[in-house]
Amino acid sequence: MANANFSNQETAFSQQEWWVERWLQLLDSYRFKKRLERARIYAREGNILSIEFKDAQVLAKVQGSEAEPYQVSLSLVPFTDEDWDYIIETLSQKAIFSAQLLAGEMPENIEEVFIKNGLSVFPFTLSDIKARCSCPDKANPCKHIGAVYYQLADRFSEDPFIIFQLRGRDKDQIIEALRQLRLQKLNEEKGNELTENKELIEKKDNLSNQKTQESGRFNLSEFWQYNEPLDSSLIVIVPPSDSNTVLDILGRIPLSYEEAQVTQQYLQQVYRNVSQQAVIKALNRDN
Repeated sequence: MANANFSNQETAFSQQEWWVERWLQLLDSYRFKKRLERARIYAREGNILSIEFKDAQVLAKVQGSEAEPYQVSLSLVPFTDEDWDYIIETLSQKAIFSAQLLAGEMPENIEEVFIKNGLSVFPFTLSDIKARCSCPDKANPCKHIGAVYYQLADRFSEDPFIIFQLRGRDKDQIIEALRQLRLQKLNEEKGNELTENKELIEKKDNLSNQKTQESGRFNLSEFWQYNEPLDSSLIVIVPPSDSNTVLDILGRIPLSYEEAQVTQQYLQQVYRNVSQQAVIKALNRDN
């Protein structure tokens, strides 16, 4: 399977993902081209018997000229927990990055996040990679280590999160951290929204109470009522300018002449009594 994958990688190099190209460019920067060519042949011919990832370390078995395969190990300097906290926080601030990572995709400009935090996902040179091989060749990288480099390019194509794992966090850890941070922010936004709604409700209630108090203060049904005694020195009562009453303003009562006369005389007496009582009450005097 490794042979087929590696062959596909070579035939479609121009169509490789950007992170795979970055890794291969790192290998191409190595000046000993013949050694790299032998390493490429080792990878192509299936000399890598196994490759596994243990935490932030790559462990591989590469078949060489001896009967027993050589043991190869690779690792990068992992980022600190504090570094990863800043990285995750920065990633969460860009919705497109969070969405792609949560979907298992590698954002195209994700390197900007690491650079912004003073970090680099990829090593600058091969010397930044800690590599060891059990073969007697003192050169580093030897062809066995080089073969693992090329095999890693194939693995990066299958799972781009492996490069993050070499820096100390695997795919599940990154996605879970993003989910937790996203959930925390949603809860904070929900809490802020509830607070704003509560303040708005209290504001509306206060406004409603104020209007109710004002409405009660200026209740039209009680506008003409006054139950407190008046200071007689502030009241000046004068007779009306004419003798007309409400009866005069309303006009003739629609009754027979005799009935109208009797009714009008009665009502006039009532109005006179009412007027007298009103004056007495206004002055708070006894009859």
